[in-house]
Amino acid sequence: MLGVGRAVAAAVLLCIVGFAEEDADDATSTPEFPEVQTPLGQVRGSILWSLDGRQIFSFRGLPYARPPVGERRFKPPEPADPWEGVMDATEDGARCPEVENTDKTSEDCLLLNVYTTSLSDRTGNPKRPVMIFLHPGGFYVYRGTSDLFGPQYLMDEDIVLVTLNYRLGALGFLSTGDSVVPGNNGLKDQVMALRWVKQNIAAFGGDPDSVTLAGYSAGAVSVCLHMLSPMSKGLFHKGIVMSGADLTSTDPDPLQKARKQARLLNCPDTSSEEIISCLREKDALEIAKSVTQFYEWGSDPMVAFGSVTEKDFRDGTERFLTADVTELFLSGNFTHIPLIIGTTKDEISWKGLDVIHDNLAENMSKNYETVFPIAFFYERNTPRSREISREIRKFYFHDKPITNDSMISLGQVYSDIAVIFPVERVAKLVSQQNTEPVYYYQFTYQGRYSWAYKPGTLTPLGVLHQDDLIYLFFSSAMFPNFLKTDPEYQTVKKLTKMWANFVKNGNPTSEKNDLINIDWQPLNLSSPAYLEIGSDLMMKQGFYYKDRMQLWDRLFPLYQNTTSGTTKETGLTVQQVLLVLVLCCFIK
Repeated sequence: MLGVGRAVAAAVLLCIVGFAEEDADDATSTPEFPEVQTPLGQVRGSILWSLDGRQIFSFRGLPYARPPVGERRFKPPEPADPWEGVMDATEDGARCPEVENTDKTSEDCLLLNVYTTSLSDRTGNPKRPVMIFLHPGGFYVYRGTSDLFGPQYLMDEDIVLVTLNYRLGALGFLSTGDSVVPGNNGLKDQVMALRWVKQNIAAFGGDPDSVTLAGYSAGAVSVCLHMLSPMSKGLFHKGIVMSGADLTSTDPDPLQKARKQARLLNCPDTSSEEIISCLREKDALEIAKSVTQFYEWGSDPMVAFGSVTEKDFRDGTERFLTADVTELFLSGNFTHIPLIIGTTKDEISWKGLDVIHDNLAENMSKNYETVFPIAFFYERNTPRSREISREIRKFYFHDKPITNDSMISLGQVYSDIAVIFPVERVAKLVSQQNTEPVYYYQFTYQGRYSWAYKPGTLTPLGVLHQDDLIYLFFSSAMFPNFLKTDPEYQTVKKLTKMWANFVKNGNPTSEKNDLINIDWQPLNLSSPAYLEIGSDLMMKQGFYYKDRMQLWDRLFPLYQNTTSGTTKETGLTVQQVLLVLVLCCFIK
């Protein structure tokens, strides 16, 4: 798997790491290594500098849970222990074991970073609103460290930013479907981080009663699930869902995946106890790397592990997800909060290039009734499955052979089923039930940089998945640090201002300026509209890609359950929605 490696190799050639010059007054008024007394102990941080030259108090690598090692592997997280003395929080901590980047990893990775420009002092607590960001990566790659999600852009706004790691792959999402490993441990890690913020963020000048939970891709799916989870109630008050959503039932048979995971590592698979006992003895990186062995066609299916509905074993164990996701959304039984939700213009259209690059177009064309369900995650080997495959082939490819000239159509179908359709459907379902506003958007700004480029060039392939994150976070591992003279500067200021407005008061255009001169109207299903975030901001009527979305609505309709009185979705599996999560992990 060469995806992220190639993307990094292309982007790192452009990487120019720089910071704004220090402001002399700030430099003399604050110690080089600021210290904060938390309920768990004292921490020493460092100073970073924002895009516009503000001083950032940075505290990195803070433990929010005990290391999930030894007997704690495959178990829910436990609260972090207090410490004596002063903890060094001047650099990022370890990353959770993953398949792509295996350096600087450790199972002792349940760590978070806190960034602010104003700390509590003798004059009081500034009580700034808090944004917690959950990183993307298919639940099996990436991390919340400052090399990918640096605070330099958002910290020109008066908010507190928290980023975090959570367990990935089988280490975070393996489930045996019984009381041995009920599952969702990576999501429970996130809950533990939310609880840490509730208990500790005031020490960093944050307001524990004004928390916005934001996420991208896998992180966005996580935000949706936290809206449904009884474990997360009261821990956040607003949500931002970027290019990812969950609207289906979760994995119906997690034990089969656990058995496959065991066999891949030469472990017995006859019982849950044997599986877990053996896997606890394996090297963490060996487990993380084995995820690629779940592929069936090329690098599809791109998802191995995700959330599960947990049974009640009546042992007092907290359950993260207790019922069907769609039923919970449709019943209104979710946390009603102000919500921003949307996608980029081209999303994972790089997957079309992926298929062509791997010389798989002809194989897909000849065997589309077999390949489509694998690549696009729906039921297999049934009359309905074959009918869905024929409809996709007719709509996107006009019943013509799939060739190297089909890149755009391939990119559209991957993007629609993985990201755009699930996000639109969740936006509709939530806005229909929610007592708070839902703000819908499409990000269309084409900058100079991207997570994928046209082959042999530095020309972006489109406005792709994660490209909008370039303007929210400084990713020193991938992109240059923008300057005020760069053409991207205005987009940085626009996006960070709207997101910060929302974090502060739930309205993304409450505070206007020369760049934000429009009212972002909440989604109203009787007269729907969305904000196009491009070189300019424009409210547009309806939903984008109407014809394409109507196809998916028809292929996967909602039906009425006459026994429960609720409406459910037919045909989709959790893997189809979680397809969005892997995203840039396979960029080539």
